[in-house]
Amino acid sequence: MQKILLSLCLSFLFLKYNAQIPNVVSGRIERTADFKSQYVTPRNVDVWLPEGYSASRKYAVLYMQDGQMLYDPETTWNKQSWNVDDIISDLIRNKKIQNTIVVGIWNDSKLRHLDYFPQKPFESLTATQKDTVRAQLTKSGSSDLVFSPNSDNYLKFLVKELKPFIDKKYSTYKDKAHTFIAGSSMGGLISMYAICEYPDIFGGAACLSTHWPGTFTLDNNPFPDSVLKYLSKNLPDPKSHKIYFDCGDKTLDALYPDIQKKADRIMAKAGFSDASWKTMYFPGENHSEEAWNKRLAIPLEFLLKKK
Repeated sequence: MQKILLSLCLSFLFLKYNAQIPNVVSGRIERTADFKSQYVTPRNVDVWLPEGYSASRKYAVLYMQDGQMLYDPETTWNKQSWNVDDIISDLIRNKKIQNTIVVGIWNDSKLRHLDYFPQKPFESLTATQKDTVRAQLTKSGSSDLVFSPNSDNYLKFLVKELKPFIDKKYSTYKDKAHTFIAGSSMGGLISMYAICEYPDIFGGAACLSTHWPGTFTLDNNPFPDSVLKYLSKNLPDPKSHKIYFDCGDKTLDALYPDIQKKADRIMAKAGFSDASWKTMYFPGENHSEEAWNKRLAIPLEFLLKKK
């Protein structure tokens, strides 16, 4: 039995760190495998460079969560992907957005919920409320550990380790006006948290199908109110930041519209206008990479529009 377990572990590590680099229709991907961090577990980072990338130019940077799901459906667990390379290539070619590179940050599948779950809103809950959230996550099967968010460390990894590495290796604009973050579901939630925690680093965030509930039920769930309260107190300056939200209303997205409307009211009250904020609703759309692929061009053009 021990030999079998060892073999399975070695097979998992081989697949994790020697996974096929995704095929792209345009540009190229450079992988940093097993990126070491003092804040989170090691993970692959796939950097997409557009056609004609040159060190003589400067590029905006889009950091994207769930990096293994971004480029090639043949390499993903569900045979779906965002096809980010297709969309950004088309937008750049048609001069709708500025020159941009994409940093796809792989998740650690066993720790994804802990890395992406906004920590400060969770810590603001009472002990009983925390236990409720933990029980809901355990029941859903999304966490077989004692649930304790690690998102503050995850953001430190992005800001203190990954961004300096990217800015050193690639020809990037380093300022917040050219630094963006994006994701869907829990990846959308952590992207919202990132721009609120580090407004001097990130100038824009795209939060698709933002998983406001944190758990997978709205019944007796204290987290949505907590995260909305956090949002109301920590939004960045609308004069220098852009934020995009959206959601569908099928499958898991059915949990989001009512909470998103509350978030929209918070955005408006904080002074965000059409120039700095966009929320879109997509009736009939579900919670999948195929759905996000269909509308990804909208937030990208909104955030990365040529100045």
